[in-house]
Amino acid sequence: MEEGLEAVRGTAPERLRAELALLAATHRQSDRTAAQSCGASTQQRRHAAPLAGGRGDALARLVGALRGYHRAAVEPYWPHVQSRIEADRAARGRALLDGGADELLASLPPMLRWRPPVLEADYPVDRDLYLRGRGLLLQPSFFCRGTPVVYRDPQLLPVLVYPVTHADAPAPADDPGPPLGRLVGQTRSTVLAAIGGGCTTSELARRAAVSLASASQHACVLREAGLVVTLRHGNSVLHTLTPLGAALLRGGATAESLQ
Repeated sequence: MEEGLEAVRGTAPERLRAELALLAATHRQSDRTAAQSCGASTQQRRHAAPLAGGRGDALARLVGALRGYHRAAVEPYWPHVQSRIEADRAARGRALLDGGADELLASLPPMLRWRPPVLEADYPVDRDLYLRGRGLLLQPSFFCRGTPVVYRDPQLLPVLVYPVTHADAPAPADDPGPPLGRLVGQTRSTVLAAIGGGCTTSELARRAAVSLASASQHACVLREAGLVVTLRHGNSVLHTLTPLGAALLRGGATAESLQ
């Protein structure tokens, strides 16, 4: 986060002016279609003027606001955000290993459709992006909702930001006690270690030397305890460790982090 904020603070004045000019143009277009937006747009332009001038105090206030917002609205939920991203990365990596680039692109969320040689996307505007041999960086995002996005400037490295799958919260366990209180016993510890960098239920059963039903049950308990994330991949499910699960496995979690 601090590295990103420093990048914002170091943005060149000419880049700020160009980006804010695009923002102002968008607001002018909105003003034509919604009269009530004029007041907000005028206020935003007034606040943006010091930024466009490259004033250091304006950038410092912006960085402070971003840091404060992150601390209040993102940081408390970061382990959950990170676990969803890692689960998506594991699923895409498995698709790539199983079937190469074709399988990887075909495994993307339903708003993206691989029809060789074209990757189609549900997108807010009609647009074509040509790679021209530059490759494509796939970036899963917890906060990208509905449609994927790419850079506006076609000369930049092609990056496709797409939404991760947002699974429903796990159902409460039959046992009313804390889920982690049930995380005892050598078998379950073996199962947690066997999940490692990700595996299907069948692979988990084989690695831990337990039955398929037992592997599924243990994975369910670990998921309810917040130690494992499960993501459906084709006809199977893929289990991956959450940051808490990985820390517990390494023995690096403190008693405070487990409460």
